[in-house]
Amino acid sequence: ILLDKDGKRKHTRPTFSGQQIFALEKTFEQTKYLAGPERARLAYSLGMTESQVKVWFQNRRTKWRKKHAAEMATAKKKQDSETERLKGASENEEEDDDYNKPLDPNSDDEKITQLLKKHKPGGGGLLLHAPEGEASA
Repeated sequence: ILLDKDGKRKHTRPTFSGQQIFALEKTFEQTKYLAGPERARLAYSLGMTESQVKVWFQNRRTKWRKKHAAEMATAKKKQDSETERLKGASENEEEDDDYNKPLDPNSDDEKITQLLKKHKPGGGGLLLHAPEGEASA
């Protein structure tokens, strides 16, 4: 028993053996909450008090919730970035719709040139106007 400077009993933190922790973790995997009789049985079999088992489970649930919340936040971030990526892709598809529309022969050549430059760097080697007297390719 440890005493503090005033001679009062000092609270000490229990240390659990590897076997006790293993059994507690295995039980926690199966159930996150223990009822009274289950807690009493587990405490007895591990040589612990019911209070120690109860507090261990409370602390373990807190740790589990924090980890679970962090995993959910990471998954949500990943989903949000994927949604943004897909949104960007659909905006590009809308721009591509302009490219896929048939060209109006009477339209402004500058618009056609800009559209070709936007989608095909260098204009894709296409001739917009065939020189006089030559057929376009």
